[in-house]
Amino acid sequence: MSASPIRVLLADDHELVRAGFRVILSAQPDLEIIGEARNGREAVDLAAELHPDVICMDIQMPDLNGIDATRMIVADPEARAAVLILTTFDNEEHLFDALDAGASGFLLKNSSPDDLAAAIRTLASGDALLSPAVTRRVLQRVTRAARQAPRQTDAATTAELTTREREVLVLVAEGLSNAEIASALFVGEATVKTHVSKVLQKLTLRDRIQAIVFAYENGVVVPSSNRD
Repeated sequence: MSASPIRVLLADDHELVRAGFRVILSAQPDLEIIGEARNGREAVDLAAELHPDVICMDIQMPDLNGIDATRMIVADPEARAAVLILTTFDNEEHLFDALDAGASGFLLKNSSPDDLAAAIRTLASGDALLSPAVTRRVLQRVTRAARQAPRQTDAATTAELTTREREVLVLVAEGLSNAEIASALFVGEATVKTHVSKVLQKLTLRDRIQAIVFAYENGVVVPSSNRD
């Protein structure tokens, strides 16, 4: 028996954009479009009604923007949806506001159809996804903040981590993907995924973004003086 398709909700105020995503994603046998929202308010309502696995969320929408909609969806204890923010980087503050709101993934709107489908599958599997451009921007911001107000490692908060889990945390903080971490540590990707999950659980972190910020803020990783 085949696995159930990944249930996807589209949220964008432009009908042509939604139509394009619908065509792209409907061609994938493991993805199912279960609803479309024209604004953030509809996205919140449909998320509660339809229980999608992944929501493709635009940021700039009428009535309720994508950032506030994401915050409301993530705060719902019955919600299971992961939010994929589709952005053009028109406003960098939107990116970090969406991170804070609890979005699980970020993708440029000019990404390829294959990248969009892959991103949805990644979020549906429970992983977070950041494009290299997003990871670079996050690293730049947290390292600037860490250099301005450096902190010593909080030994109490990292004491439960094993040596290998700490190694994985450092590599996550440096922006490496699971595949790259697996290559660096000579282990399988499944092993890396298990380590990452345990790190997040032990440190009570939501996702890789929070892990990156934690690592720099707590001195687990020291920012390079020549990093932008």
